[in-house]
Amino acid sequence: MINDRKVAVVGCGFVGSSSAFALMQSGLFSEMVLIDVDAKRAEGEALDIVHGVPFASPMKIYAGTYDDVADAAIIVVTAGAAQKPGETRLDLVNKNVGIFKSIIPQIRESGFKGILLVVANPVDVLTYAAIRMSGLPEGRVIGSGTVLDTARLKYMLGEHLDVDPRDVHAYIMGEHGDSEFAAWSSAMVAGVPLNTFCEMRGHRDHKAAEARIAENVKNSAYEIIEKKHATYYGIAMSVKRICTAIMRDEDCVLPVSSLMVGEYGLNDIAISMPTIIGKGGVVCRVPVALSDDEMAQLHGSADALKAIIDQVDFEA
Repeated sequence: MINDRKVAVVGCGFVGSSSAFALMQSGLFSEMVLIDVDAKRAEGEALDIVHGVPFASPMKIYAGTYDDVADAAIIVVTAGAAQKPGETRLDLVNKNVGIFKSIIPQIRESGFKGILLVVANPVDVLTYAAIRMSGLPEGRVIGSGTVLDTARLKYMLGEHLDVDPRDVHAYIMGEHGDSEFAAWSSAMVAGVPLNTFCEMRGHRDHKAAEARIAENVKNSAYEIIEKKHATYYGIAMSVKRICTAIMRDEDCVLPVSSLMVGEYGLNDIAISMPTIIGKGGVVCRVPVALSDDEMAQLHGSADALKAIIDQVDFEA
């Protein structure tokens, strides 16, 4: 039986521990188990985080094993290797798919029936790998996708227009990576088409602004890594947001990565697009209207992912 108040985090590096910290403060769960190949690291993170519980809500936080995940409502998988200098993207994919081959079967064998949230990169490929390996219904396996990229887009548009980013409705779609794109044609601010709102605020060079902001969003992670060697706070907040949508059965729209089943003519590939997320995971994908250029970018992004997937052995 699923314990609706229990979450597990697999991988206790910067992203995993930051996500665990954010989830501890969320009030969504009363039990959290941390798992890492380095058991002492998991124990240390659990101890450090649990000492903050007196300032939050009562919660049991501990280091455990895959025997502890069977009844979890959500498992957040952050475990994976970072790309090293001189290493190709395919090298990284093969390395992290190899790590997933040691993780996902253990989750499957535990009898886990909850929601599997993949955060490790490259997230779209690893979401597809988790779907293949887990035995779970495809709608119960989701990736963090472009949720963080979309938050960066909203923040930058808010700064550009001097407006609350929560009133910006725009999405980054496609692969979480270099082939992602901003769906400008459907972007709005408080129900007003983006270009119209920009002109209200005195901005008229739309193409230049869009190009600059989209490039800044795409390069955000590179800039942060150059300055502090890793990114983890933004993605931790994204994990918290996705978990909130699931645990509160919000049926909200988030651009997560999930398996395409014909949307935009795409099949058998996990890619990020606006998706209604509720207690059971994916409720349905939302095929927002795209311009011809955006549709070409989406298919180009999908083709790049497919080329990688076709070279990877997913058999656990």
